[in-house]
Amino acid sequence: MPTFLSSRKWARLGLLLLLIALGIGLAIVEQRDSSSPGPVPSDDAGEPDYYLEGVTMTRFNAQGIAHQTLESPRLVHTPVDDVIRADSPQAKVRDEAGRKWDISGDKGSLGPQRDLLTLTGNAQLVQPEQGWRLDTDVLYYQSSDGHAWSDTEAVLRQHEQRVRGNRFDAWIDTDQARLSGDVRGHHPQLAEDES
Repeated sequence: MPTFLSSRKWARLGLLLLLIALGIGLAIVEQRDSSSPGPVPSDDAGEPDYYLEGVTMTRFNAQGIAHQTLESPRLVHTPVDDVIRADSPQAKVRDEAGRKWDISGDKGSLGPQRDLLTLTGNAQLVQPEQGWRLDTDVLYYQSSDGHAWSDTEAVLRQHEQRVRGNRFDAWIDTDQARLSGDVRGHHPQLAEDES
């Protein structure tokens, strides 16, 4: 009789261990499923050949120094037009003087030569050190010549000052900027100007 009870205890213990192992296995499978990629994106340019999630792209200059980065929750490449499209892109660029510029928008695309970045929807160009900020709907940035421009209405701000125009051009390496087309500005008098 004692042998029967001990084998029964072993059977219960074995069953308990089996259930624990099964629970651990299911937990591992569940974790794998939660990190699976989202649905394959579709686009008018055709089916992508690859897409990346949670990405930071970095470009280096001729001296091997990182001078441009592009962060996005999702990048999609379509081979038909060789364009990379980005959701909520955040770009950081260094000009020749070493100043940082932030470029962002709701959507972005990087052309076939990877030289022209186009941002659409709430596009911004910001130079934080000098307090400059440009807001527009569509912003282009050509990295080969440091040229940023917009053919849509743009508002350029520095602190409390703001200027609005129908077209904006800036060459970040040479500190040149131009607003044109129905230009209007608001330049409040600063406290130090009043004395």
